[in-house]
Amino acid sequence: REAKTPADVARASDVVFLCLPSTVEVEQTIYGESGVLEGACKGLIVVDSTTADPRSTQRIGADLAKKGIRMADAPLGRTPKEAEAGKLSTFVGGDPATVRELKPIIECYADTIIEAGVLGAGHTLKLVNNFIAIGTSAVIAEALATAAKLGVDLSKLYEVVSAGGGNGKMFQMMMPWVLEGDDSHLRGPLRIAGKDMRYYTKLAESAPAAAFIAQAVNQTYQLANIQGHGERFMPVLPGILAELNGCKIRDLDPS
Repeated sequence: REAKTPADVARASDVVFLCLPSTVEVEQTIYGESGVLEGACKGLIVVDSTTADPRSTQRIGADLAKKGIRMADAPLGRTPKEAEAGKLSTFVGGDPATVRELKPIIECYADTIIEAGVLGAGHTLKLVNNFIAIGTSAVIAEALATAAKLGVDLSKLYEVVSAGGGNGKMFQMMMPWVLEGDDSHLRGPLRIAGKDMRYYTKLAESAPAAAFIAQAVNQTYQLANIQGHGERFMPVLPGILAELNGCKIRDLDPS
């Protein structure tokens, strides 16, 4: 049945799953008026599948524990296609007993379940994974934009890269837009990728750890968002950078 507030959901549930745009919405849903914390009773399990800041996850977990509420983080991997098929991947952080209890539920939508470790470890793994993927996309985009400026035939570049060590899933998902205007192979909005990079760079700084490349990738995605492309999908990034170079790969206007 439909519930009007997160508090109502918490009162009526044994397990509550969150999958929200960012840590901001997670904290509002937990702590806000009529939030989960207000309605939760001892024994509830809260599972956060958002790609979120693990430091916030740990704080929320500690606050929930004061009321006898357990928490796990279980961010998701793969694409909407796998989601529809119930074949996502997930990286679960939390105490082992809680993770075991959650597995039968998680198996309804994920066929790859990786036990990440303590609470927050799942979100940490997801951010590192996303940095690798998003960072790769930024390298590809910059290379394509430079190639366009140099007058390289991008279809020939596709053949060269596809036959060599630079080939990979990210390259193959981005190139259909470059060659044909089809951005559907990587349906990740630039806005969300930018959010993930902000979280990753802050996490690296808190370690502290060197994040020279991450900062450059972060600024690349923030630039795309500032220019108003936040709702466009990631394969469009080469076109955005090409325009900065004073050239064009294809028209950025989706119409």
